[in-house]
Amino acid sequence: MWCVPALDAAYVERMDDVLALYERPYDAAEPVVCLDEKPVVLHQDKRPGTVAQPGRPAKRDYEYKRCGTANVFCAVEPQAGRHFTWATPNRSGSEFAKTIQRLVTVYPAARTIHLVLDNLNIHTAKSLTNHFGEEAGKALWQRLTVHYTPKHASWLNQAEIEISIFRRQCLGTRRIASLPELRTQSRGWNKSINRQRLKINWTFSRLDAENVFHHQLQLFKRSQH
Repeated sequence: MWCVPALDAAYVERMDDVLALYERPYDAAEPVVCLDEKPVVLHQDKRPGTVAQPGRPAKRDYEYKRCGTANVFCAVEPQAGRHFTWATPNRSGSEFAKTIQRLVTVYPAARTIHLVLDNLNIHTAKSLTNHFGEEAGKALWQRLTVHYTPKHASWLNQAEIEISIFRRQCLGTRRIASLPELRTQSRGWNKSINRQRLKINWTFSRLDAENVFHHQLQLFKRSQH
């Protein structure tokens, strides 16, 4: 389960900001996109398995070879049912910068892209300016209106739901041995889920937050007087 720390001014402010964003009516000119990363361990079968036959299940040997790790940036526009997955060698600042560039090109006509992020150290404009240079990096970052979740509250980022869907529907229990294979599998899943236009029905509101955190909020408000 998620452990919620004692509320402070930063936590309350960011929680209210993200929840207010989710309550806004859909606006194609200001899309709300949630982004997060998922590390992936790469595995390769040591022995070939057997394919399924009528009356005989497929079999897979228990032994495997570990082939390193990779990363998948998962983004979702919940209200529109648009999904984006980009498999990368790692989750470095440079890979984050390239992911933001890809994301921005998806919305060329947007006034701004409201982007929900957690507090990972690469989720900053510095990653973009380091990779693209000061002018180009700032220009890309200015296309975004960034909304950070509170610290220790990444559950407020709907990209966590997206990652869960991706993990179950795309990765499953299969063994993926290389980054090119991971990219192939993630692109295939991406096309499939976008044909469905699967939306996320987020129901946790600011009123719900008031009810759930009522006691902590009251203590916090008293401490401010």
